[in-house]
Amino acid sequence: MREKLQGLYAITDEKLTPDEIVTLKVEEALVSGVKIIQYRNKSKSDDEVEHTCKALQTLCTKYGALFIIDDRPHLAQKIGSDGLHVGKDDMPLSQARAIFTKGIIGVSCYGSIKKAKEAEREGADYVAFGSFFASPTKPHSGIVSMSVLEKAKEQLNILVCAIGGIDATNIDLIEKYKPDMISCVSSVFDGNITQNILMLEKGMRR
Repeated sequence: MREKLQGLYAITDEKLTPDEIVTLKVEEALVSGVKIIQYRNKSKSDDEVEHTCKALQTLCTKYGALFIIDDRPHLAQKIGSDGLHVGKDDMPLSQARAIFTKGIIGVSCYGSIKKAKEAEREGADYVAFGSFFASPTKPHSGIVSMSVLEKAKEQLNILVCAIGGIDATNIDLIEKYKPDMISCVSSVFDGNITQNILMLEKGMRR
């Protein structure tokens, strides 16, 4: 399963991919070649999104992709999702792992190599750094120097993900640092998904 933690990593958004259409949007991304999908919804309860998450897990399995749930360890455990992602305002990794006993766990580390090393010691499968550019979906995120990716690749033995404001115009700048994954939200799901993914992948090859 962990061998699929590479390449473009698409994250859903409550406004761009509301639950009423998220499965359609995600399937389009999967058909276009995305192999990692994260479901992110900060406003609804686990009960309210359980059906959607089950449908997304089924879709991802069908297309040979990973399905990761943001900040819902109990739900991830209940439906047997491929993975879980936790951030600074979520529960500690050790507590999340006690609930979500199997599968991938990723941790947001923003610009902190120290936090990433702690996550590695605690058993994280990957760590995410960012934002690297102004983010349409998280406008108040602090901007992190891209040099953190170079340091992370040198100092960590787990996989590294870049996130935050990455689109077709700047993804090549991130790719130079060789992160294992590059996460995108609006640059995947805002507009023509198939065309967006083609442009992102083209940028990754530049």
